[in-house]
Amino acid sequence: MIRRRPEKERRKWTRLPLAIPVFVRSRDEKGKDFLEFATALNISAGGALVAVRRSLPKAAQVLLEIPSAPLAATAGLPRAARTLRARATRITHAEGYHLLGLKFSRPLLNGTSQTRRLRGKLTSAV
Repeated sequence: MIRRRPEKERRKWTRLPLAIPVFVRSRDEKGKDFLEFATALNISAGGALVAVRRSLPKAAQVLLEIPSAPLAATAGLPRAARTLRARATRITHAEGYHLLGLKFSRPLLNGTSQTRRLRGKLTSAV
């Protein structure tokens, strides 16, 4: 029995296996603009795996648009990214759809903690 060595994980961020509806804007192999409703199958701070029906050239520039209810804009909720620029890094062709491995132009996180540290008095005035 031959044991394979475990491959070193090259990803910086953990993938979340979430099925998220997205709109994909890009250009097809003939250079024609298109808009397609698709599904992100998993997502991380650095990229996503998206299932689309249309074939794209490798290294295609893609704009992902995440649909959201209009309530979020008016309810004073924190602003979240809804439009993400990405580049196709790999494409797997399957029957009836294509899986696009996308790398975001800018990661959703900057790699540092976003939590605020509360600073209190270090000494008492008593």
